[in-house]
Amino acid sequence: MHNYDMNTPDTQIYARRRTRLLAQMESGIAILTAAPEQVRNGDAHYPYRHDSDLHYLSGFSEPEAALVLVAGAQPKSILFCREKNLEREIWDGHRYGPEAACTTFGFDAAYPVAQLDEKLIELMGNQETLYYALGAQAELDARILRLRGEVRQKSRSGIRAPDAVCDVRKLLHEARLFKDAHELGIMRSAAAISCGAHQRAMRHTRPGVYEYQVEAELLHEFCRHGARDPAYTSIVAGGANACTLHYVANDALLKDGELLLIDAGCEVQGYASDITRTFPVNGKFSAAQKDVYEIVLASQAAAIAQVRVGQHWNAPHEAALRVLAQGFIDLKLCSGTLDAVLESESYKQFYMHRTGHWLGMDVHDAGEYKIGTEWRELQPGMVLTVEPGCYIRPADNIPHALWNIGIRIEDDVAVTNDGNEVLTLAAPKRVADIEALMKDRA
Repeated sequence: MHNYDMNTPDTQIYARRRTRLLAQMESGIAILTAAPEQVRNGDAHYPYRHDSDLHYLSGFSEPEAALVLVAGAQPKSILFCREKNLEREIWDGHRYGPEAACTTFGFDAAYPVAQLDEKLIELMGNQETLYYALGAQAELDARILRLRGEVRQKSRSGIRAPDAVCDVRKLLHEARLFKDAHELGIMRSAAAISCGAHQRAMRHTRPGVYEYQVEAELLHEFCRHGARDPAYTSIVAGGANACTLHYVANDALLKDGELLLIDAGCEVQGYASDITRTFPVNGKFSAAQKDVYEIVLASQAAAIAQVRVGQHWNAPHEAALRVLAQGFIDLKLCSGTLDAVLESESYKQFYMHRTGHWLGMDVHDAGEYKIGTEWRELQPGMVLTVEPGCYIRPADNIPHALWNIGIRIEDDVAVTNDGNEVLTLAAPKRVADIEALMKDRA
């Protein structure tokens, strides 16, 4: 394991991304704003997390910032950020300020964020198209349209306002969908840390500990390798809690004979990992637990086999679904032929979600799943999760031995030229490997 430098920007990477977007725009002006700070209570804020789109193009992670891109014959990238303020830095930490930010991050110009409106009115003039995250924030919509109106008032001076308004995310999110070698390297690092965290959780799980104590082991492993933040709120769900898909209370006592489902991953340099593992609290699967687990594991293997160039996005889900549905028939959870169960969707009582999602800077990452009306084809550089599951709540027609079994197995998979790369393979998922690891617990 390594510690990762979160602070040193690679300006050439971000400059190339801006250049690509400016070329796609051809003309016009794009405006991207920082995520707002969120109040937790009183005058205390939640830890700040940058806006993914702004960070993707700049590497800049301070709040109260904006990036303006002007396309055309002489393209420009301009940052607006907080001014240096030594008094506030005593309280809140370092600020780059416009001058240092311009030099450090490689912008053509930088100004105090207080000048954003004034400069935008100037920069919008005679631009045909205005790009921004249309509809993302009502306040931003109102602000941009107000400034556009002010530019329009200058028409008697021969200055035109943008006629077209486009969503910048259409171009930007398509670019974010394809990870380059630099991004994949970061995602491998995040995956490696998270795999270690899941192993640590297995070693510290036993009857009589609380879910939050296991969660603490995950966070410990993330943090000690430099990943200060989880990519999302960790799910640590014992027994019946695992049948709640987004369970986050994490406060129940773990009991002998139960399974523990953990869905947790860290964030490294703005990129997410996302892993789910399910294992017995006492370190040994019961016969019923093993029967269900092996069905989910087989369905995941079938899905991962479909992650390759030329297959469509839905192929992994379709493959997993066929294995799961047949397994539910074999367990007498569903009745009828495989085709009948799939057509009636009776399997949804036990498996009600999709088999994956894009992964990257956001845990549910940017990018379209369909092109027009057709599922898009998988291509090299795409990264997705593969996460089938089975959730059996108590019911009169279900064998008691299967009650409250909730199982999900999730890995992060990158599409490669010759197949795929499972980034999270180091987190044990075979029954024998899990039981062997837990047998050696301290």
